[in-house]
Parts: sequence; structure tokens; C-alpha cells
Amino acid sequence: MDWLNAIVQGTLLGGLYALFAAGLSLIFGVMRLVNIAHGDLIVLAAYLGLTVTTATGIHPLLAIVVVVPVMAAIGYVLQRGLLNQTLGDDLLPPLLVTFGLSVIIQNALLEGYTADPQKLAAGNLETASFAFGGLTLGVLPVLTFSFAIAVIWGLQWIFYCTALGRAFRAVSDNQDIAQLMGLNRRHIFGLAMALALAVTAIAGILLGIRTSFDPSGGGGRLIFGFEAVIIGGLGNLWGTLAGGVILGVAQTVGAKIDPGWQILSGHIAFLLILAVRPNGLFPRISA
Repeated sequence: MDWLNAIVQGTLLGGLYALFAAGLSLIFGVMRLVNIAHGDLIVLAAYLGLTVTTATGIHPLLAIVVVVPVMAAIGYVLQRGLLNQTLGDDLLPPLLVTFGLSVIIQNALLEGYTADPQKLAAGNLETASFAFGGLTLGVLPVLTFSFAIAVIWGLQWIFYCTALGRAFRAVSDNQDIAQLMGLNRRHIFGLAMALALAVTAIAGILLGIRTSFDPSGGGGRLIFGFEAVIIGGLGNLWGTLAGGVILGVAQTVGAKIDPGWQILSGHIAFLLILAVRPNGLFPRISA
């Protein structure tokens, strides 16, 4: 039963990692952009949630209603004003620019909030649990996993059932032809980044409720997000959820063997899968 509990807890943890990764998967799938600042943007969303809850006294989950549109606006402006200028055949400029953006975000948060760890106070939600089949499950991890499923389902629906999704797929397949057909690729890329950072806002709020965070914490979240994306397969959103679950289970099983192995066992699982399936378990197949 202890091993089963570790697997179930790892599966629920994978929901948080999938939320970290969904935005990365989205922007890579649409514009082939690798965002080094993604983890710092998750932490930024957590700090925005902290600011909202401190100023208004509302529950952190309700702060999502405020933080999501703010992060979406930041994403659109960031893409239109800066990142669109770096896109092209060379992958190095976006990497360098987003690395610089990461440094700026970290230092701005350090200046504005100090280096002290912070946490979003969610009251009973943080410790509430319920019995299920002989296991005790936390309400927050189950809620987080539910958010992950809902978010990924929503992104899939947008991609394949809406005009915006068709525009995303068009510019992803061939930017020049999409431009000739009347699509403004700069605007479409801006909307893709806005959608990615809206997801990032949800991840940041749930992260802040689950654990403490500080300005330098973005790097770890970026690594977990990248690993989940690559395990699942680049551009595959449901694969991203599977990748997050595999990473979470590897960590909790490793912690069950030895508490010091938690993070290491996740990295080992990532490397083993990468060695066997370099494109991930469920890579997107172009038609």
C-alpha cells in the first residue's frame, strides 16, 4: 500500500508539472520558441497572486481571475514588443534574449519582494484530505491535477475546434503561406504567448499554495517543465500531461527508496527515456 500511495501521490504531483510544461509545449508547438524565462514567469505569477491576495484579502484561487488576464497581457506585449524580433531560422537569439529576460525578472522580484521565501495562504485547502480506496489524498493535489486536465483539454479544444486554433496550426506549419493567406503571424504569435502565460498564471498560483517560492526559484520549475515536455513529446499537450505524471511518479518512488533521491530519480527517468526515445514518448506527428 505504501508503494501504491507513492505512485498515486506522484501522479497527482505530475499534474503540477504538466501545468508548468503546458505553456512551454504550446509556444514551442506554434512558433518553435524555447523560453528560458518560463520558470521565472511562473514565479512572477505566484508573486502577482501574493500581491492580489495581500491587497484584497481574497482567496488565492480567486486571485486566478485577476492574475490570468494580467499574465496574458504581459505575454502578448512581450511577444509583440520583443520576442517576435528574435524569431527566425537561428535558435540562438531567442535563447539569449529569454535568458536575459530571466535575469531581469529574478532581479526585479528580488528588488520588489526581497529574497525571503513567500507562500500563498489558502487556509484549510492546504491540509484538507479525504480517504479514497484505503489511501488518503490531499484536496489540493487532486484539485491541481483536475486543473491540469481541464487546462490541457481546453488547449486541445482551442487548437482543433476554433478559428484561433486553425490560425495557430497554420502559422506553425508554414508562416509564409499563412501570411499570404491574410494571417498576421506577429499577432498570432502574440496570442499564443498570451495563452501560454495565462496557463502559467494558473501554475504559479497553485505552486504558491502548495509550497514556498522565492525570486531564484524559476530555474527548478523550468527544468521540471522541460523534462515533462520532452518526456511526453514536443508539441503534444496530452503527452505533456503524461510526461508530468512520469516525472512525478519517478520522484515520489525515488523519495520512497531514499528521501535524498527524490529530484535525482526524476532526472534519471528523464535521461533514460531520452536515451530510448529521443523525440519523447508521444511526439506530435505532422500530417
